[in-house]
Amino acid sequence: MKNGLWSNNPAFVQLLGLCPLLAVSATVTNALGLGIATLAVLVGSNLIVSVIREWVPKEVRIPIFVMVIASLVTCVQLVMNAYAYGLYQSLGIFIPLIVTNCIIIGRAEAFASKNPVGLSVSDGFWMGTGMTAALVILGAIREIIGNGTLFDGADLLLGDWASVLRIEIFQFDTKFLLAILPPGAFLAVGFLIALKNIIDTHLASKTESEQKPVIERARITGNQ
Repeated sequence: MKNGLWSNNPAFVQLLGLCPLLAVSATVTNALGLGIATLAVLVGSNLIVSVIREWVPKEVRIPIFVMVIASLVTCVQLVMNAYAYGLYQSLGIFIPLIVTNCIIIGRAEAFASKNPVGLSVSDGFWMGTGMTAALVILGAIREIIGNGTLFDGADLLLGDWASVLRIEIFQFDTKFLLAILPPGAFLAVGFLIALKNIIDTHLASKTESEQKPVIERARITGNQ
């Protein structure tokens, strides 16, 4: 859990999947939708790869992994097209591009192909959750700065009832385009990575100071 959400976060530590991270996270709704889709594919691919790992020849393992991932992405795409068509249109090409997402292929190759089913599913879930969290945090920052809103278009993901979730924090006469466009996302990711590094450094120094042994010194005085 700690490895996926913080210590080895796919977006902020491994720097994988930056293409959808920068392009899709203009709003929390888009970010959450893509994050859930990535999480589902990651868990499913880790599960299947772990099950078939003993029967897959090493020479062709990558093409087979890609076929498994592509099949799962097709299923997710069809479900999203049927039940969240507005979000499906909003995400566009980035849903099928999940097939080539470095996070999914990387976890299938580095972990699922070498570990049992339970551990592989757990790894996929927490890595996917870490990626979803990164998307949502970045989407919230960009939406607030760019539009002054939060959960705009939530009805595209959750249905008509979710339109009440939209929060207008402050009103803009014109949108702040730098925050909405990918260059703004790139800058925001840089600041978030820097903030994480500062927190890690502070926690490491605090742990070292707590674990540093205290040397007791005995003072010997001679009799006068």
